[in-house]
Amino acid sequence: MQKRIVHFEGLVVFIAAIYAYSLYEFSWIIFFLFLLAPDLSMLAYGINNHVGANIYNLFHTYIISILIVIIGAYFKIDIVIMIGLIWTAHIGMDRMFGYGLKYETDFKDTHIQRL
Repeated sequence: MQKRIVHFEGLVVFIAAIYAYSLYEFSWIIFFLFLLAPDLSMLAYGINNHVGANIYNLFHTYIISILIVIIGAYFKIDIVIMIGLIWTAHIGMDRMFGYGLKYETDFKDTHIQRL
């Protein structure tokens, strides 16, 4: 049951981020080009699992992406809002598909698998 809640929560965040993005009338080409950009953080696993998990998790927590949206909105900087919304949509999409924050034990060992 908890996994389904996390998946559904991811779907809701994904849809909300897309909706907010559409309200700003930003480029959809840019949205789809950069939707998977946060996954570049997995390259840190080339260093070791400890660094990889920490960098990946830094790029896959809602705290930073939503703070970026808030900062962009406060200072009225569209590019910052765009980055934050794309980033938030990416995290929501990941959660929707069952990808979670990583543990150092293995790349496939996530907080969602432990629910």
